[in-house]
Amino acid sequence: MKKHFLLFLFLIPATIWSQYLLPNEEIIYSFETKNGKKMSLVKDKSNKYIQYRFGTKNKIEMEFPANRTKESWKQFHYNSYYRGGGIQNAGMEIDNLQFTNDGYKYLLFRSYHAEGETYSAGIIITDKKGKETRIIGNYKTVKGCICNLEDTAMIEIEDIGLSF
Repeated sequence: MKKHFLLFLFLIPATIWSQYLLPNEEIIYSFETKNGKKMSLVKDKSNKYIQYRFGTKNKIEMEFPANRTKESWKQFHYNSYYRGGGIQNAGMEIDNLQFTNDGYKYLLFRSYHAEGETYSAGIIITDKKGKETRIIGNYKTVKGCICNLEDTAMIEIEDIGLSF
């Protein structure tokens, strides 16, 4: 009986955490925030849909889009910039993914700057009045890369500007 109880205790966190990734999905990009929340951008392994998820380990607070269909790809906008040459050329790499939900603009970002060897990740949320809120990601927890979206051929590259 004691063994079953311990197994049950082990499976509870695994079950709760697994809601961020369904069996038919893979992570495109994810990270934990400085406040202990988690952002996951996932896609169906067969590219049937893409979905953003955000919340705590115990509860997904937001999923976008609500419906997991092929049309979901059209609701995201991607842009990137790469400049090589290392420190002497102020080398950098910036990836942005943007979507709008209920009048709020969400921008997921990942950046690298050769000067100072700095990396950053996060979310910029812009409300209907233009006020920005930044959610900073813990770069040590980053999995995947927004840049992998180019390989899917499912998302259109658009000039949405660059932010980080």
